[in-house]
This record gives sequence, structure tokens and C-alpha cells, in this order.
Amino acid sequence: MPLNRNLNEQQILLRDTVRKFAEEVIRPKAKELDEKEEFSYEITRQMADMGFLGAFLPEKYGGSALDYVSYIIVVEEISRIDGSQGATVAAHNSLGAGPLYYFGNEEQKNKYLPELATGKLWGFGLTEPEAGSDAGNTQTTAVEDGNDWIINGSKIFITNASTDITLGSTVLAVTGTKSNGKKELSCFLVENGTPGFEVKKMTGKMMWRASNTSELYFTDCRVHKENLLGKRGDGFKQMLSTLDNGRLSIASMGLGCAQGAFEYAMKYAKERKTFGKPISTYQANAFKLADVDMGIELARNYLYDTCRMLDNGEKITHEGAICKLYCSELAHVAANHCVQILGGYGLMKEYEAEKYYRDQKLLEIGEGTSEIQRLVISREIGCYDV
Repeated sequence: MPLNRNLNEQQILLRDTVRKFAEEVIRPKAKELDEKEEFSYEITRQMADMGFLGAFLPEKYGGSALDYVSYIIVVEEISRIDGSQGATVAAHNSLGAGPLYYFGNEEQKNKYLPELATGKLWGFGLTEPEAGSDAGNTQTTAVEDGNDWIINGSKIFITNASTDITLGSTVLAVTGTKSNGKKELSCFLVENGTPGFEVKKMTGKMMWRASNTSELYFTDCRVHKENLLGKRGDGFKQMLSTLDNGRLSIASMGLGCAQGAFEYAMKYAKERKTFGKPISTYQANAFKLADVDMGIELARNYLYDTCRMLDNGEKITHEGAICKLYCSELAHVAANHCVQILGGYGLMKEYEAEKYYRDQKLLEIGEGTSEIQRLVISREIGCYDV
């Protein structure tokens, strides 16, 4: 159990409650859902009933009004057991409901947020086949036509976008050319079922197999001008802000994954004996576990402090990139050590080590690769001020 440093009583109670839920509800079903590549509507409903889907939304929209540290604790504790369910909660809050809450007008908020806080899902359509880290290469277009916008293009690797309880997705599209010759980007709210908008579930994933991942296709998809999120041309700024906040949820998934892999490896190492003594007593294994424990302590303290900065309205571009980079790579180390400590058993699906190993990899890729995080950090510290 993590130490209670710098957490108030409500946060400690929340952590223990989420951990109990994850152990009793998610863990018994995680393996089967992973093998079947099945999104669980029942678990999602229960997470909605517990307020996880409207974690930081105000109560007037049906949300739980949690501070950001508390929200991150929710994602961390779920991801400690299963990355798929952690991804559902993290993507829905940070990428789904977040842009609507931060950039939507009151009419848009009142229309969508109460449902998103209580059981419906929303996607964030940014990534394209030719535009991931290079969002400026977005090919999806939106052309103004009277009171409507006509959208054409496609998106890929979009979480939560094609379930039966998905209301729609926020879609980044090119709406013109700016005076400097660069693309003008804007965001639109597109509901599932809109003519010309098709969603398709993606299968065959290595990781997060019980999380819903989708492709989005737009063919002369017509949406009303009221579906524009914020102002025309604000899409790139909205995207960057969304990713800044979203990186904290990915970091919490990495922290949870590392914690889960550490605990699993520790339990095995203390039970498994060779030459008459537990393998945890061998320095080669003890040092691996010590290194991961050290990383978890440092990661948790820094991540929580960064969340407090966000709650205080401070800019977190630099700190958020550090959190995402460090926690995702810590998860890699923890999962790798977990498999190594289990030896041959770590390669078998009967044991959870191989799932931690698979689930951690996306954390180094999604929401900006580790390479992109290093680019963000190097820019923030002034490496390119020449």
C-alpha cells in the first residue's frame, strides 16, 4: 500500500475505495476480457455509478467535482489492476469530457456533460494515419457551407469512440490557411450516427485489449455551425492544452502499472524459493525491486505535485511532459523486471506479468511518444532559443 504522504483524509479514503473496487470487480474479469478483446459495459456502468466518468466535472453537470490529485488517484488505482479499464476512465475524462468542459459554451456543456458524467462516453479525434505527433499534418478538412460545416477525412487510434454508449467525438480539422501559410485548425463536436460519419472498432491490439479503440471516417459529414468548439482557428491551442492535462492521466496509468507490476513481482519473489531461500533475498532480484520502489516513490510525489500545480491554475507543460515521460518509462522498467523475476512463468498468460509487460508499451507512445516528451522538455528549458 502506498504511503499517505501529502494526501488528505478524503483522498486516502478515495484511494482505498477505488483499490477495493479494482481488486474485487476488475481483477476477476480482467484476464477474460483481455483474451476476448471485449469492452465491458458492466464495469463501465459501475465506474460511472461511482463517479469516475465525471471525476473533475462540477456537480452542476453531474460530476464528482474531484481535485486533479484525486482524479489521478482514481486512474492510478484502476491501472494498477488493468490498463484497459484505466484507459477507459483516463481517455474519457482528459480527452473526452475535458475539451468540452474547458472550451465548450454553456449550451454545449449542458447538452453533453451531464450524460458524460453519468455513463456515456466521448472520443477525441486527433490522430490520423499521417498525423500523430505531427498534428500540423492533419488532413481532415471542414469546409463552411452556410450554417453548416462539411467534414471529410479520417482518424485512427481513437479511444472510446465506437461503443454502444458513445455519444460522439471531438474532431480536429483543417478549416483554412493562416496568414503565415500554416494550416488553420478547428475542433468540432460530431455525434455518432451523424450522416457521413462512420465509426469502426479496431481489433488485434497487443495491449489494452478490453479498451475500445476506433477508426473514424468522414464523408461529406455535415454538422451545424453550433458544433464548432470554441472559436474558429483555436483547434491547435485546444489540442495542446488537452494534451498537457491528458499527459498527467497517462502518467498516472504508468504509475499504476509500475505499482501493480512491482507488487506482483514482490509477492512472487518472496514465495518462490531456490536453494532453500526466497529469491527476493538474492541481490540481483532485491536490487531490481529496490530500484522500482525508488522510482515509484519519486514518480508519485512529482506527479501529485504537478496535479496540485494544475489545480492552482499554473502552467504545467514542462512538468506534465516530465511526468508522462518518467512514469511511462518507469512502467517499462517495472514490467520488464517483473517478467525477469518470474522467469519462464513471466512469459505465460496464466500469470499477470506478461499483461503488465504488454500494457505498459502504449504508455511510451500515446499522448506523445517518449521522444516527443523529450522534445517538449528541451524546448521548455530553452535548448532551441537561438
